[in-house]
Amino acid sequence: MNFFEKVLARIHPAKILIIAMVVASIAFFVGIISTIGETRADVEQKSQTIAQLRPADVPIPAPYTPVPNDRRQPLIPGSYQVSPPPVPSLSDPEAPTTPTNPTAPAIAPLPAQPPTHSEPSELSSASPSPTTTSPTTLVLPPGYQQPYPIMWELPNSRYTPQQEYIPANPTNYGYRFITDVRGNLLNNAPIIVIHETVGSANSALNMFRQAIQNDADQRSYHALIRRNGNVVYIVPPEYRAFGAGNSVFVGPNGPEAVSINPAFPPSVNNFAYHISLETPPDGRGNGRRHSGYTQAQYQSLAWLVARTGIPQNRVTTHRAVDRSGTRIDPRSFDSDRFLTLLKSFSANQPA
Repeated sequence: MNFFEKVLARIHPAKILIIAMVVASIAFFVGIISTIGETRADVEQKSQTIAQLRPADVPIPAPYTPVPNDRRQPLIPGSYQVSPPPVPSLSDPEAPTTPTNPTAPAIAPLPAQPPTHSEPSELSSASPSPTTTSPTTLVLPPGYQQPYPIMWELPNSRYTPQQEYIPANPTNYGYRFITDVRGNLLNNAPIIVIHETVGSANSALNMFRQAIQNDADQRSYHALIRRNGNVVYIVPPEYRAFGAGNSVFVGPNGPEAVSINPAFPPSVNNFAYHISLETPPDGRGNGRRHSGYTQAQYQSLAWLVARTGIPQNRVTTHRAVDRSGTRIDPRSFDSDRFLTLLKSFSANQPA
């Protein structure tokens, strides 16, 4: 009998079992910790943390190019030039005499190109290709509402959150459109829709970074606010995030929704800026309430909403706009607390 056989002979079988269970438990927990570390590293590997994010500083990855010559006129930043209607000169005998109808503007057609596939869906998943056509001028009526916010700087603010940029995969967002599926001009001013993640911030960010092929599965927000108040930018405001499906905003102008694709219900996505709050751990289920959001989250939310310049009466929640009957976020949201902070930040907006 060798040395190891003698040692094993003296150890009770129950002790061997206990030792084996302890070793297995240690290996299990080490594996979990390793997986958590890898998940967070995966999310943060493309994270860009900056002190004050300006729109010009943010790289804009383009979503997939829509169908060429799409009569609905996708509003593609940098690819289209928008100009007001021409004003005829009285001294110019060659000037056109046809009056401009502000309710039915002339929209210049896109360069004639054969369609490459059928009409794109609300959540386009066509093959990517670069835009190669020259800018097209779109003649719009006076007072046309831009469907997305231009981000203000708040130079006098005493609070500036930490900011990150973790972009979504281009399959998870799309273009905003100037006309709806029937060719009617869209003139919706932007709104803000407040959501919650239900899961952790990292799990949501990982999901948005995955390429999605099924249109109905595509999801994204424009921004997400972590529990510590960090603001994570996901989709640039010029583009349409897919934060709400079947949805209608009821505001000062009555019900507002846009139909982009007849295969999907109308939604607010074309003129919405979607912001999500990270849910606390005790809210990661189907309960109707949880412990609520942190003070840092409320401060960052008010700061970000103030940056958009969107008025208070066009700030809403996913629960309020949802028409599917399934969305109740953000749960346990203290609107009075948020509005008090928003008022203090809005006072810092430039005149």
